[in-house]
This record gives sequence, C-alpha cells and structure tokens, in this order.
Amino acid sequence: MNSLFNIKDYVVVITGGTGILGRCIGKYLAINGAKVIILGRKEEVGNAIVDDIKKAGGEAEFVKTDVMDKEVVQQNCDYIVNKYGRIDTLLNAAGGNMAGATITPDQNIFDLKPEEFQKVLNLNLTGTVIPTQIFLKPMVKQGKGSIINFSSMAAFRPMTRVCGYAAAKAGISNFTAFMGTEVAKKFGEGIRVNAIAPGFFITEQNRALLTNPDGSYTQRGNDVIRQTPFGRMGDPEELCGTIHYLMSDAAKFVTGTVAVVDGGFNAFAM
Repeated sequence: MNSLFNIKDYVVVITGGTGILGRCIGKYLAINGAKVIILGRKEEVGNAIVDDIKKAGGEAEFVKTDVMDKEVVQQNCDYIVNKYGRIDTLLNAAGGNMAGATITPDQNIFDLKPEEFQKVLNLNLTGTVIPTQIFLKPMVKQGKGSIINFSSMAAFRPMTRVCGYAAAKAGISNFTAFMGTEVAKKFGEGIRVNAIAPGFFITEQNRALLTNPDGSYTQRGNDVIRQTPFGRMGDPEELCGTIHYLMSDAAKFVTGTVAVVDGGFNAFAM
C-alpha cells in the first residue's frame, strides 16, 4: 500500500516556487524523496530555498524563469530533461495580483484598470497554460506524468475586491477540467491534470488584506474566519498531503478535478 504514495526520485517542477506556499510544498516533497526544481524570478530567494531544502536532507535546484515567456520556459524544460532525464510532476503555482485589477470598498467597476486586469489574467491563467504546454511534452513521450494547477476559493464564488484574480482562477479551474479530458483522450490515462484550491493562507500577496500590522485580523480577515468552520487560516504545510496524493499513483484514476483544502470555507452556508 505504501508504494501507492511513493514519490522517491520523482522529478518535480514548481513554477512560482519561491512563494510561501511553493517553498513549503517543495521542501516537503524533497524531504519525501522527490527531486525538486524551483522555478521563479527571484534568484537570491530561490537559492536560499534550495539551501534550506538541502540542509533538511532533500535534493533541489533553482532555475530562473519567466512563465510568460514561452522561449524561456522551453529552455528551462530542455535543461531539466537533459539533466534529470524526465519530468514526473508539474506544479503550476505561479500567480499574483495587482491593485488596478481590484475594486476596493470606496471604488466601483469604473475604477478598474483594464490593462492591469489583463496583466493579472495573463500572469495567472496564461502563466499556467504556457508551462503546461511545454512540460507536458516530455510527459507525453514518457507516457506518464501529473500536472497540478493552483485554483482558489475565488474560483467557486465571486468575492469582493479581487475581480481580475477571481476571473483568472475560475479560468484555471475550467482549464484543468478541459485538460483532464484533452490529455486522457489524446495521450492516454498515464497523464493526469488536476488542481488544488487552497482556502485562506497568509501569504505575502494577501497579508496586508487579511492582517493588521500588529498581527490581528482586518475586517476581511475576520469575515474569512467567520465563514471557515475550522475557525482559522490554513498553514502552508496543510496543502502538502493533498499535493502528495494527487501526484502519486494513489490518484491514478483521478483527473480533471479541483481538490479543495479550505477548512470548510467553501461548504459554509450560514
């Protein structure tokens, strides 16, 4: 039974791997035997994460990338395949938000900046599509692989403020379902495409929105807690088990789905 969850020597690529969630997942997977390649833009941060993983006994490497540049991502892929011989799992964790793609309580839809809205769509959605196109190719050649996208609670129900981000994440959920079917029909059941939808975790992106400088919750943070049956924010480590499952043979009949890890937030009604 343990072999179902065995990920030893899996070659795992994580875009956006320098973020709080990505680095935590990367360290967990490396400690459990995977060979982790962190893709990101911040070389100094990426190298520090790799050093931390190595000190913990894991194997990891940082490779600088730009998920919006297809040529750069292709170069990343070629380098990884040449060095490691294969790619077993792609985690599409790159993403972000911009102020102009949000609508604050004192604004309305006319204040939305279309150019920033488009940038947020591109970073989150197209920044998932491009790595999927590139890293899927060696998986097709291998006849096996797993892609895990990052959706969001904002994909399930519209939330105030995050207009562009929510639209992009809803697109990722739809793209995941599409690709689960597309890949299985055309390349066989060995390659699976799923997504994870984290609930609310404190990251650099949302820290100022959910917490005050003294660490207490903002009104929005308290609203999240009120609607989360577990009554708290998630810890990044609590995503690792679901990721582990989705990329392992334990989930070999699972594709096109979005796994929710949210302390009950999405199930809460009143």
